[in-house]
Amino acid sequence: MCKGLAALPQTCLERAKEIKSKLGVLLQKPENAIDLIIPYPEKTEKKPEKLQKPSPEEAAQWRESLDRVLNNGYGQAAFRSFLQSEFSDENIEFWMACEEFKKIKSTVKMAAKAKKIYEDFIQFEGPREVNIDHVTKDVTLRNLVDLSPVTFDLAQKRIFALMEKDSFGRFLRSEQYQELLVN
Repeated sequence: MCKGLAALPQTCLERAKEIKSKLGVLLQKPENAIDLIIPYPEKTEKKPEKLQKPSPEEAAQWRESLDRVLNNGYGQAAFRSFLQSEFSDENIEFWMACEEFKKIKSTVKMAAKAKKIYEDFIQFEGPREVNIDHVTKDVTLRNLVDLSPVTFDLAQKRIFALMEKDSFGRFLRSEQYQELLVN
């Protein structure tokens, strides 16, 4: 039969207490779940650099994948402009914020950026809430307890798939993109 917790090694008990305290924070259901992260002021964003218009041949290569578009500065700006015209630019904004988040080394800056991303894009009724399922939201919230560059990866992959499946095809058929193939 079960001998209880006394039979477990001390290191297991200490680890279990540590996990229990982390989970306990999540179970307290604060009014704003992002309060789990210490707020730090965020610096203002840098001015964007001047983008060079691609050749028609280069723009034609964008048809291969959404990755090609997003990895090209002009392509990313064109896709973003297209999404703005469809009133769904929160998806690309979220994706770009996640890319910036992955590059942050400082834990203080990472905490500030994570808080902003969560409040803007993930939190229920956030100002630019993206369309992700509740399981993805829950996983992302749990990831906020122990920040790392992959904290938002699942949500970012879901939004990328949504853009790829839904918006990318319409972008390729748009006048905006078609003009790049001619000029």
